[in-house]
Amino acid sequence: MIRSFAVGDGPRLAEVWTAAAPADPIGYHRFRDLVLLDRNFDPAGLQIAEQDGQLAGAAYAVRRRVAVTGGDLEPGTGWIPFFFVHPDHQGRGLGRELVSGAMNWLAAQGCAEVFFSSYTPNYFLPGLDAQRYPAARALMEGLGFQTQYEAVAMDRSLVGYEIPADVRARISALESDGFRFGTPTGDELTEVITVAASFNPDWARAIREAVLGGLPLDRIVVAFAPDASVLGWAMHGTYEGVLKRFGPFGVLPASRGTGLGKVLLHLTLQRMTGLGAHSAWFLWTGEQSAAGQLYLTTGFTITRKFAILRASLDPAQGAV
Repeated sequence: MIRSFAVGDGPRLAEVWTAAAPADPIGYHRFRDLVLLDRNFDPAGLQIAEQDGQLAGAAYAVRRRVAVTGGDLEPGTGWIPFFFVHPDHQGRGLGRELVSGAMNWLAAQGCAEVFFSSYTPNYFLPGLDAQRYPAARALMEGLGFQTQYEAVAMDRSLVGYEIPADVRARISALESDGFRFGTPTGDELTEVITVAASFNPDWARAIREAVLGGLPLDRIVVAFAPDASVLGWAMHGTYEGVLKRFGPFGVLPASRGTGLGKVLLHLTLQRMTGLGAHSAWFLWTGEQSAAGQLYLTTGFTITRKFAILRASLDPAQGAV
């Protein structure tokens, strides 16, 4: 039987998720916070498979009920952030049935396209790790999903970390020219959020909600121009309060090529080390992007690769 989410399913969903994907386990409280308490959560979009009273798998479909910014609900777009099937029930077509049901549900809501699994604000992974889940890749391709682009996750050890001499020299040169690097005040934070929104509205939301949730402002390093305007920032601990998670991070286009990004990255790594972090990591960047190349030259290594997948939907007939 496949049905929608009902009260009492949450703990069992976390248990079956962990059994199905032991390399990406999840606890109930994190599942509750990122799914059930998400502002776009609709119980009808969380498809549950049961057999003999046991939860066998699930697929989650979501569309915007609250806009990221302004009034844009992206009515033609939906997302499938995750699906899973318990090992005892795999190999019987249940995963395909669940994902097809999620796609059809989104189509019935008027969506013309669906992405896996690049949903914001509460994504678990940027996309599909085909190396870790090859069967899932085959299933998704069979349902019409195609790779739109790829993202990589990176990690860097902070054991023995110190700011390199060339970066220290660049900091001194920039400060001599009137630039300043430091923790924003509450008032300055408003400009940081405005700059972040120019990159990605969800970054602005993440910063605002993190600070309101108690994030210390010294988790943020800002680059100020000689006229005191904000040119860029870097931070950590933004998402779910995880100390070792780096980002978001950005430098305004007009200031790129000045070394500000490299300086901000290293100053943040220094602060993380000072707080006792033994590593820094993040989930999502383009390997060939300017940021991706900066991370690699700073000692980060690629730990996972993800394919961001997309499929077309027919709002009148269901999944294509």
